[in-house]
Order: sequence, then C-alpha cells, then structure tokens
Amino acid sequence: MDIEGYARRMLERMNEDEVKALLAERIAEIKGWSLEKAKHWAEAVIVEVKNAYSKSNWLLDYHKSGVTMGEFGVGSRGRGDFYVHEKIAEVIGDSGAVVSSKDLDDAGVVKVGDFYISVAIDGIHSRLSEFPFIAGFHVTRAAMRDVFVMGAEPVAVFSDIHVADDGDVSKIFDHIAGITTVCEATNVPLVSGSTLRIGGDMVIGERMTGGVGCVGVSKHITPRKNARDGDVILLTEGAGGGTVATTAIYYGMHEVVEETINLDFIKAVKAVFRADLVRRIHSMTDVTNGGIRGDAEEIAKVSDKALIFDYEKVRSCVNPRVLKMLEELEIDFMGVSIDSLLVICDSETAELVKNAIKKTGVKVEEVGWVEDGKKGAFVLEDGKVREIKPRFRESAYTPLKKVVGEETPPDFEEMRRKVDEAAIKAVEKKRKVLELIGSV
Repeated sequence: MDIEGYARRMLERMNEDEVKALLAERIAEIKGWSLEKAKHWAEAVIVEVKNAYSKSNWLLDYHKSGVTMGEFGVGSRGRGDFYVHEKIAEVIGDSGAVVSSKDLDDAGVVKVGDFYISVAIDGIHSRLSEFPFIAGFHVTRAAMRDVFVMGAEPVAVFSDIHVADDGDVSKIFDHIAGITTVCEATNVPLVSGSTLRIGGDMVIGERMTGGVGCVGVSKHITPRKNARDGDVILLTEGAGGGTVATTAIYYGMHEVVEETINLDFIKAVKAVFRADLVRRIHSMTDVTNGGIRGDAEEIAKVSDKALIFDYEKVRSCVNPRVLKMLEELEIDFMGVSIDSLLVICDSETAELVKNAIKKTGVKVEEVGWVEDGKKGAFVLEDGKVREIKPRFRESAYTPLKKVVGEETPPDFEEMRRKVDEAAIKAVEKKRKVLELIGSV
C-alpha cells in the first residue's frame, strides 16, 4: 500500500481529521499495530504529504496527462506500451549513441575506440514478488539475452532490489541466489548493486521490485534495423521466462515452472559466437516484447521491411509442455514472451547458424523470411498470408489479465493525444533546466 498516495487522494475529498482516522485504521489493519501507534504514524504522514505537495517550486511539479499507466497499458507489451516507449525516445532526444531507444532494441550501444559497449536493464516480473529466486533467475537471463542479441559478450551484471517495509529480509538473499545462479553458470560476475526499501516508510506491505542490468563488449553489432530483403528468419525453441512462469504459478500448473529454468537461449547464442558467425548475422532479438506479434512489428518498423512467418513452424518452436499449457488456457503463443532466439541473416549464413546451434542440443528452425514491400509483420497459415499486429496488451496470461482484457480502449486516440502533450511538456522542462545549469 502506498500510504503517501492514499493520504494525498483522501485529502482532496475529505477533511484532515477524517483522513487521519481512516488512515490510522488502514495502517493498524495492515501492520497489526495498536490504533494509538497507528494514529501517530498517520499524523506524521499527513504532515509530510501536506508539506511535499504544496509545490511552491516549479521543479517539483510535472504536467499531468490524466492518463494512468494501467489505462494506457504501459508495461503490458502492447500498443500502448510501445507508444510510450516511442515517446520516451523523444524525451531522451539525440543521445549520440550508436543504438538508442529510438531503434526499439532492448539494449543500447555506444562505441569506445574499436569496441561497442552494449548495455541493457530489465525489471523483474511484477507478479513474481513472492517468488524471489525465480524473479532473480529470469530477470538476469533476460538482461544477458538483450546484450547477447546485440552481438556482444556479457562481461558484468548489476542489480537493484527494492523490498517494501514489511517484506522479509530473506527475499533479498533468495533473489540474489537466483541472479547469481545465472551469473555462475555463464561465468559473468555480479559486480555491483543497490538494496533499498520501496518508498521508505511511505509504502507498507511485502512487495519486492527491482531490476538487473548487463554490460557487454563486441566488435560487431546486430541491431533490429539491420534486417535485409531476402534474409531468412531462424527461431530456437523457447520455454518462456518470467511471463510463462507467472502463468504456470497463477493457474496452479506449477510443474511447468521448471521448464522455464534453463540456459538453452544462452547455449544457442554462445554457439553462434564460438563459430564466429556474429559478423555475418544482420539482426538478432529475443522473442519477449509481446511475443512474435510485438517483436516482429518493431523489427519491421525500424528496418522498413516485411517479416513473414510460417505459423506452424513458429508453433513448433514453443516448448511442448509450455505450448500445451498455453493452448489449454487459450493464450495466444504468438502474443506472449516465449524467450526464443530469433536470428535474421542470409540463407548461406543461416545453414551455418543452424548447424552450430544444433550441436548444443537446442532445437532451431527456419520459420520465415524478410522482404521489401508492404512494411509490417505477417503470418502464413493454411496457404494464406495475413497481417499480425500487437494487441493493446500482450496475450492475457493470468486469470486477472483475462478479466482486464486485451482490447484497445475506445478512447485510445484521446489518451494518446494527452500522452503526446505530456512528453512535450517534459522536453520543455528539460530544456529550461539545461538553460539554467549549462553544460560541462
């Protein structure tokens, strides 16, 4: 519970004494404290909120869009989420990076001398808060994947862990154990990190959140925008990561969680590195952002190409136990993160890549091709080609997400206009501060 936000909203429509009494009751209930102790806490919270939100300085304010994260689907790996990431790139502006947010890759790249430095960071899956080891394992593997698919060898990992006020300290240790399991298995060290409480004293509960970052080095890069006409698309078998684990947990199919605990992706990509094939590959990615639907859309957008996938061949690249679960639950495997390695290269290189990966025991298939023409992502099924688009949210993969739904809200265009305005205001504020402080 965010006490600060709760108190602020209540003060907007109730008098202070009413808010104090209500807040004390909520704190006592959640913390298990006496009402007297909770009242002192409530009084202090109200003092802090009133002082902080008086906003007597323009730097403390921000333009409110009136659109919430949930309404716009931010973090839900669909249309709204992708749109916000485009706006983030606009707020960042021209960073001078070789690969930046505007390129829609999961890792950014700068060049230092003769070397490319790739950097990625992934947040833990929010529904894995009560499963710290699984959360740590999957977020670390995800950060490494993002660096690997840029053509870089990971050299270091870093972490950020936040646990709410009532969370057990042991969550930190279990989470670190999950992170370092991947680190030790791949010989990539966890070199630094941060451990804090979520919101300090202002957030109560047991929630854990945070992220893991990875840094890699290379002499070649394989960004999404490099896909070329005539290339073929390869896909390794994927069993999913945090998303599939979350599905298995919240549908009570716990045995499927173990399918996700593997290093098949890393085995496959390292085989490509060992065979010295990275320099011949045009583009690589991991199938995560809204599944094939989302990733293919982004690749097509930045490369200005059409990507065509064979539906049955893509389906064959989903781990059988995971696929069985997804289909039983009526979850579209094309719209959910399956964590496969996707490689785009010419046909001659593709044969070499397949041979290298097959030696590791990881399944790999040629599942499609790239061509000039109508930009976008398409699927070949039953002899017919049809366009595939990301939904407003990725495939609903938990019972609650099925209730929330995947459909685009009717006022999406109006919300988008408001989001545009908020991004413009943020850029204006940045420029104003830069004028004040100058540069070094």
